[in-house]
Amino acid sequence: MTQLLLGAALLGNLGVCVTAQAMLAPPTQVRFASVDYKNIVHWTPPTHRSSLQFYVQWKIYGEPEWLDVDGCQGTQKPQCDLSAVTSDPREWYYARVHASSRPSNKSAWALTPRFSPRWDTKISSPVLRLNLTKQGIVVRVKPPRQLVRKMHSHLHYEIYLQHTSGQEEVFTLDCCSHKLTLKQLTHKGKYCLQAQTMIPQQARSSARSAVKCVTML
Repeated sequence: MTQLLLGAALLGNLGVCVTAQAMLAPPTQVRFASVDYKNIVHWTPPTHRSSLQFYVQWKIYGEPEWLDVDGCQGTQKPQCDLSAVTSDPREWYYARVHASSRPSNKSAWALTPRFSPRWDTKISSPVLRLNLTKQGIVVRVKPPRQLVRKMHSHLHYEIYLQHTSGQEEVFTLDCCSHKLTLKQLTHKGKYCLQAQTMIPQQARSSARSAVKCVTML
């Protein structure tokens, strides 16, 4: 009888150990963050232990099979680039992450919200370059990454000109024009400009770029 009780106690202790091993918490705040179709999954580790490793999988919405993400199996970074496997803008995707601590302690999977490259990526603001000439202000727009231009063949750019009076004037550049010359400006007048990337097909736009100001000669 004593041996049976001892055996039961040992099994009970073993059960506690197994349960403790399985109690590694999953990552939290697992989500896609996408700018210009560079689709990165981020997460918050469950602990700050340096020995933690993470395993990332992905799948297309509606498909049953989860696939490993190359380069993100056993990673210690709290992020993974899924741009290559989530490049079709017509699809919706999921990703999931689990944590592992040697030798065999694993967390449950933590799932991202459903993600669409087309609708969820943020388009970056264009970069403005300004040059003063005798004719006026030459405004050049540096367009977003090539991948954005590939996805959207009809990008437009809005140029916002703030006059010294406080009045704002808007100019539109089509997808093939990245240069605008602003003429008939006041001598010694200060002019501030911003630019915005527009996607007419989706009625979407970037945030405005940083303000740049120049004073006429």
